[in-house]
Amino acid sequence: MKTLVQPQIKLIEADKIGSATSPLSLSKTVRVMGANGAATAGDAVVVRALTDSATYNMLELPTGRLAKVNPGDVLIGVLGRRRALKGFVGDVPDEIKAGDQLHLLNLGGVIGRCTGHHSSLNDAIKVEVIGVVCDESGRVANIGDRALPARASLGESAPLVIIAGTSMNCGKTYAATELIQQATRAGLKVAAGKLSGIACLRDTLNMADHGAIATASFLDCGLPSTVGAEDLAGVAKTIIARLNQSVPDLIVIELGDGILGGYSVESVFEDKEFLSATAARVFCASDYVSAWGGIELFRRRGIKVDLIAGSVTDSQMGEDYIQNEFGVPAANSRRNGAKLFEVVREKVSSFEFRVSNTKNNAAGELAGSFQEGGG
Repeated sequence: MKTLVQPQIKLIEADKIGSATSPLSLSKTVRVMGANGAATAGDAVVVRALTDSATYNMLELPTGRLAKVNPGDVLIGVLGRRRALKGFVGDVPDEIKAGDQLHLLNLGGVIGRCTGHHSSLNDAIKVEVIGVVCDESGRVANIGDRALPARASLGESAPLVIIAGTSMNCGKTYAATELIQQATRAGLKVAAGKLSGIACLRDTLNMADHGAIATASFLDCGLPSTVGAEDLAGVAKTIIARLNQSVPDLIVIELGDGILGGYSVESVFEDKEFLSATAARVFCASDYVSAWGGIELFRRRGIKVDLIAGSVTDSQMGEDYIQNEFGVPAANSRRNGAKLFEVVREKVSSFEFRVSNTKNNAAGELAGSFQEGGG
């Protein structure tokens, strides 16, 4: 008869905790075991930093504060994957045990095996695995354990404003936060979320700083990143359902990364329920070709881009060219946030009018059917 060997569990005191672990509300003192066999995205891990980096050496803590990562620091993060065009690329190893060497893949503390990076960056910080975080019985802690209840249907929702773009660093978060601020100043209650990307609290904290009454992201769904997520529609509906609990007038959703790439962003536009709840679509681009490409890609899906923003509009020339040549309104978030909001508000007002008419017509048809049936 085979004898089962209980995993050796010990207490470890960490120096810093990555924000990607936030759903678990971990303290710096955690139980760890040195081996777990198969590794899973979202597993909490304790590692020791082995190297430094001149260009990527900060860790975002659960408070949102940034802390320098120094060689020798003991860190708590989560296993995950990354596919950043302008950052690191990495994967979750098949197995994990104490002594394995992995890498810090992002600001939030997502850890994996780095397989490449943008030429502007130094190598990712190398870390040595101390163990996986577990409870007294040896059960591994995974951020999926605290995930929001999954939603298959969206149901009633406040109007959605979707902020998408060509890639990371094209102005999406700036457009989203400026829109939130303008709408809040106009007396609207705005909730906001981030639907795709890699786990980090920076963007949702920024949204809250600009007036969002509630925020949520894919991290709340137990995902360290949306790499490999075949269909983001379920994630979208779960996030939006949580945001609707705050009874907002408007929900602003940022789609991290680009509409093409490694984070499954395009999959959400396949969902009819998500599309039907969308009042306005803002697309952020860095140049004329990418602006045209975004408009065209959406057009092929039967979707209209309502507004172009992003760095392509940083000059008045860019704004004018897009409006004159592409026939799509354009507004710069930095120079004219008021125009950005006015275009979106007009779309939302038109959307609410259509929804109201649809409901009234449906109610009238229902009442007529009762009358025709003679009670």
